[in-house]
Amino acid sequence: MSHQQSSHEQQPDIELDAEVLEPINEAVEDVASEAEAETGEISIESLQQQLEAAQQQAAANLDKALRVQAEMENLKRRVQKDLDDERKYGLTKIAKELLSVVDSLELGIQAATSDLPEVVKLREGSELTVKQFEAVFGKFNIEAIDPTGQPFNPELHQAMVMQPSSTVEPGSVINTFQKGYVLNGRLLRPAMVVVAKAE
Repeated sequence: MSHQQSSHEQQPDIELDAEVLEPINEAVEDVASEAEAETGEISIESLQQQLEAAQQQAAANLDKALRVQAEMENLKRRVQKDLDDERKYGLTKIAKELLSVVDSLELGIQAATSDLPEVVKLREGSELTVKQFEAVFGKFNIEAIDPTGQPFNPELHQAMVMQPSSTVEPGSVINTFQKGYVLNGRLLRPAMVVVAKAE
């Protein structure tokens, strides 16, 4: 019996404890929910600030990345243009040196006016050599400029003398002292010419 009495006595104590603790638990929960609400507002503001800072940093990084990408594209274009120019105009120096050799041969041909068999053979050999040079120049897109009879073009011709003429229009090339040359459309050497002027 004593065991049953003790169990009955414990039950009201448990119920009493629950009744007493329930309002305390409710108050603690209210305080905790208020604290959570306050800390939630603080953390939301903090999170919003962090989000804005992260968005600004992301925008700055994107801007930097776009600038670097644009610079790389520009560099790539410049390098490609330099490579193309080197392929097209890499022969400029050697071509200029070879032009003086061709000029010497042509002057030799003009000077060889004698009808002696030795001179004729020498002239023919020089003419063949000049034709070989012209064939080689053609392979590498080196073109001769011989503007006799054409209008004077200051971009391609160099006027050495102005000569009055009644047979040719003023501003036209009467004679070419020295042929000019272009390499892939770029001037290697201007043609040296005599230009007509009005009498």
